[in-house]
Amino acid sequence: MSKSRGYSVREVVIDGNNLRLEDAIDLSKGMARAVISDKSLNEMSASRLAVEQIIQSDKVVYGINTGFGAMSKVRIDGGDLEDLQTNLIRSHACGVGESMSPEHVLLMMVFRANSLAKGVSGIRPEIVQMLLDMVNSGIAPVVPRIGSLGASGDLAPLSHMSLSLLGESECMVRTDSGWELLPSDIALSQIGLIPVKLQAKEGLSLINGTSQMCAYLAITLLNLEKLVMGADASAACSIEAIRGSHAPFDNRIHNNRAHRGQSISAARISQFVANSEINESHVDCDRVQDAYCFRCAPQVHGPVIDLLFETRRMLEIEINSATDNPLVFVNNDSADVVSGGNFHGQNLALASDSIAIACHELASISERRINQILDPNWSGQNAFLAKTEGLESGYMIIQYVAAACISELHLLANSTTISNVPVSMGKEDHVSMGATGTYRSMMATQLLSQVLANELICSTEAINRISERPGDGVSRIVSWVRQHSRPFDGDRVMSSECESLSNDLLDGGLQSIFE
Repeated sequence: MSKSRGYSVREVVIDGNNLRLEDAIDLSKGMARAVISDKSLNEMSASRLAVEQIIQSDKVVYGINTGFGAMSKVRIDGGDLEDLQTNLIRSHACGVGESMSPEHVLLMMVFRANSLAKGVSGIRPEIVQMLLDMVNSGIAPVVPRIGSLGASGDLAPLSHMSLSLLGESECMVRTDSGWELLPSDIALSQIGLIPVKLQAKEGLSLINGTSQMCAYLAITLLNLEKLVMGADASAACSIEAIRGSHAPFDNRIHNNRAHRGQSISAARISQFVANSEINESHVDCDRVQDAYCFRCAPQVHGPVIDLLFETRRMLEIEINSATDNPLVFVNNDSADVVSGGNFHGQNLALASDSIAIACHELASISERRINQILDPNWSGQNAFLAKTEGLESGYMIIQYVAAACISELHLLANSTTISNVPVSMGKEDHVSMGATGTYRSMMATQLLSQVLANELICSTEAINRISERPGDGVSRIVSWVRQHSRPFDGDRVMSSECESLSNDLLDGGLQSIFE
């Protein structure tokens, strides 16, 4: 444990191999402190020595003493190598659009530092330490969001990040009262750091990686892991709200189609509705089968769970990978500098496309359940849960808002991966557009959270009007929802209630009531 801003925080070891997503998030939020392992320091020093030996020799090696991209055949004189790196950062720092959130920038810095800590990038350890000192002190460079093509690395965003190491541009600094905008050199001086002069290859090592994509996909993944449980919870509440059948969640059904995610979803819904008096009171009900949005919930939610398992596996490999180019491999007294394409974000881009579709599907089936709760033909309650039909609109427009969110999700579900644009005079002729895709998917999770929140508000109101007690888990969920949305007592403005519940879904409030 170490001290940070006056209190003790746990330490997270950065070694390029063992970083967990949750630890990286904690670092970005100032809830933990990063320290570099001794092994990583030694390996970074060895790869840096190999770069310096190449500079002293007559060898021409891409990324060390050449131009970049389409100008890779241009040799740069030794006396110009530092200027080459500075020019690289400045010329590539031409991003546009809104600024990234400071915490997202800090998360990007954590991933970049961890990648460099693998010790095959030829960068000085003190540069990586400086990145982590900034993270530990809550100093986030101002980074325009738009500019990466998801291949050749997240060049523009990471260049804006790197400007602050040079003492250029501006930073957002975390304070007790929020974020403060300061010139980079002043922000650095406040924690005893001085701007650096990048040496050969170091600028390229800093900007040639998948760190922005990883940051956005990490947040997306953690959001959706919470929301898929929220989807199961909202489905369970809606089943109780319409007095639906519990039979579709019988484990015998799912054992005979043994997809892992489907079984998890069905078991979770079944657990939520267990010991339901509502279900017991309708044992002899003449309703044989419910609509697909109830009966097939595990079959729709389950594939999303499977997708999340695979995405987490892939992303945890990615954040512990060297994703710049070229890489420096040291073997005893010799070293090889090898060019490749680890900067290409196709894996992240494809996952982001799938997640965007998944968010649409979870929202779409949720809205169908809202429709049935508000329809007297299914719920047996007043239309739109109004108390005085006609005079009041009840929750009519809550469904409209869910439908509007789905329309936006429909647009966001379009693939970004297939929008390849060749650049750099055809040298970089296939890119992933993963930065666009991962950011898009993060936004999709926020829209999904609102649809699920709207469903939970409607189902909670309907359940409260049923005399029998719902399942044990549903009862706890209803109590949690009521912390954000009070019972219907007439038409009122509900935006703040819907948004409050949506935000708590993303913050893990639902999970907390079952811990």
